[in-house]
Amino acid sequence: MICLRLRKQRTGVYDSGDRSQSERAWEDLLEGGRRWRLWSKLGWHDIRKRYRRSVLGPFWLTLSMAVMVASLGLIYGTLFRLDLENYLPFLAIGLATWTFIAAFLNEGCTSFIDLEPLIKNVRIPMSLHILRVLWRNLIIYAHNIVIFAGVAVVFGIWPGLGGILLAFAGLGLLLVNAGWIMLLCGMICTRFRDVPPIVASVIQLLFFVTPVMWKPELLGDRRYLMVLNPFYHLIEAIRAPLLGHLPHWENWAFGLLFAVAGWALTFAAFARFRKRIAYWL
Repeated sequence: MICLRLRKQRTGVYDSGDRSQSERAWEDLLEGGRRWRLWSKLGWHDIRKRYRRSVLGPFWLTLSMAVMVASLGLIYGTLFRLDLENYLPFLAIGLATWTFIAAFLNEGCTSFIDLEPLIKNVRIPMSLHILRVLWRNLIIYAHNIVIFAGVAVVFGIWPGLGGILLAFAGLGLLLVNAGWIMLLCGMICTRFRDVPPIVASVIQLLFFVTPVMWKPELLGDRRYLMVLNPFYHLIEAIRAPLLGHLPHWENWAFGLLFAVAGWALTFAAFARFRKRIAYWL
């Protein structure tokens, strides 16, 4: 079924000189969003293909993360002398969200490279490939959130309907930023193949400087170092409501500023280099 739908995309009209590249880039983004049935099915297909003949499927990752949360919770909770009732939920949601961020950063770099045969043979919007990878990782993130739900039940945490809605809004903010990050990284890494290993090393560094395993209060007077980290604000916009707290205004301010500046830069690059992606592969 998916193959038949992809073959139908061959009838698309190739670029001509009747419109500017900015208009065509905008059309690409809109068309990619409109074809949500296609990229959602492709994302599901990737998940099913990856875990074919597996009994638990993506829940193997959930089980692995559950063991990690329990182990790190006991170790770091003891080292930092933290109350496990507060620390384990903090760690569970933070680690699940960071894993999602690390996944879309890594896979965003290779989103065009991995789909080279499809891009060269089928005429579909470039943004659709980004949405496919993002949806695939969002599905895995949904599986990992089950860990926080279990921890919340054990410790009697209930954020309330308002907290859940705020967390979904924070997730929306994260997805908006994920879109431009993946698109920009995808273009850069397609042109320069040495960039993906560099990004992987930067992700490891960001993990240690982002409050995922440690709480922000531990920085004390050096809290400004954390404020300059955009991924802290994106994680906190989701984590704080689920833990029963309101996100700080600066979390949303930095997240929105990050999104606006990032999309402005990415759109300019996408309008200029969109036509060259297939030639870089």
